[in-house]
Amino acid sequence: MLITPAYAQAAGAGDTNSMLMSLLPFALIFVIMYFLILRPQQKKVRDHADLVKNIRRGDTVVTSGGLVGKVTKVVDDDQIEFEISDGVRVRQMRQMISGVRAKGEPAKESKDSKEAAKENSKDDAASK
Repeated sequence: MLITPAYAQAAGAGDTNSMLMSLLPFALIFVIMYFLILRPQQKKVRDHADLVKNIRRGDTVVTSGGLVGKVTKVVDDDQIEFEISDGVRVRQMRQMISGVRAKGEPAKESKDSKEAAKENSKDDAASK
């Protein structure tokens, strides 16, 4: 015989350790996936639920289909009614709202328009 029985028995004792070492990469991959994918997705879903829950009359909403309108009536917990044009009202499921811009929220300005506004205000002050 080429292999002695004592040597073969010693290899069997280390099998538990090698099994743990073979499962360790899978556990590590699961932990990495949890922190990189699952947790941020759960936070995004939670933020969207809060956004949808706090829709009020007068808010400007953007739907997932791209329609923009002003909320005229909150029908119930599942639906809202909003106006997309004068006299054109649409009912929409709350979950299909992708964004809410509050009633008095101004549109974001770019850096160029901010600089132009500052120059105009300086010119107006200088001319007075």
